[in-house]
Amino acid sequence: MSERHTALRSMHDLGLAAWFGGSLMGALGVNGAAARISDSTQRLPVASAGWARWTPVNAAAIGAHLAGAVGELATESPRMMAQSGVGRMSAVKTALTVSALAATGYSRLIGMKLQNAGNTPVSGTTEPNYQTPTEVAHRQRQMKVLQWTIPALTGALVVVTAYMGEQQKPGQVFRGMLGRAGGLMGAPMTMGRLAATGARRRMAMAG
Repeated sequence: MSERHTALRSMHDLGLAAWFGGSLMGALGVNGAAARISDSTQRLPVASAGWARWTPVNAAAIGAHLAGAVGELATESPRMMAQSGVGRMSAVKTALTVSALAATGYSRLIGMKLQNAGNTPVSGTTEPNYQTPTEVAHRQRQMKVLQWTIPALTGALVVVTAYMGEQQKPGQVFRGMLGRAGGLMGAPMTMGRLAATGARRRMAMAG
């Protein structure tokens, strides 16, 4: 089997780049630009229209990233078993991915509710004013947190991916495999010491 997985890596990296970049641009660009519209009743509709146009692209990017991630996980599973530290970082990456997916899905749900609010007067996409209905204001405050949570989580995924790339360097692989081998060889010795200690205690109690 070839050791090169260019298609999987490209899907993984391009999908993650679009997910991270799109969420950050939306928070700064789409929401920021909508807040500058002079008519306060048009700020939510304009921002909602921008996010609605981006949603299919974002969904495709997330799908590509997940497909690439699952493919890489399958191809790298032998190294994960043999190299110390790889499994731990894979668990961290999985937790971040699940969290980012949950935040993105919930953000879309809140976004649809804001879209249905129509021409509600607001100060910005995530900032209500004194004329904003209570329910809409509540959704806006939720969105204000989510709009920064998603780029934070996906940005963390970029960092973890870079770290895991470093783990694939020959020197890191060699040291990791030595560490895993040392741990496996040390386990029987540790069990033997524990058993000997238990035997001595039983003998002392019997005496």
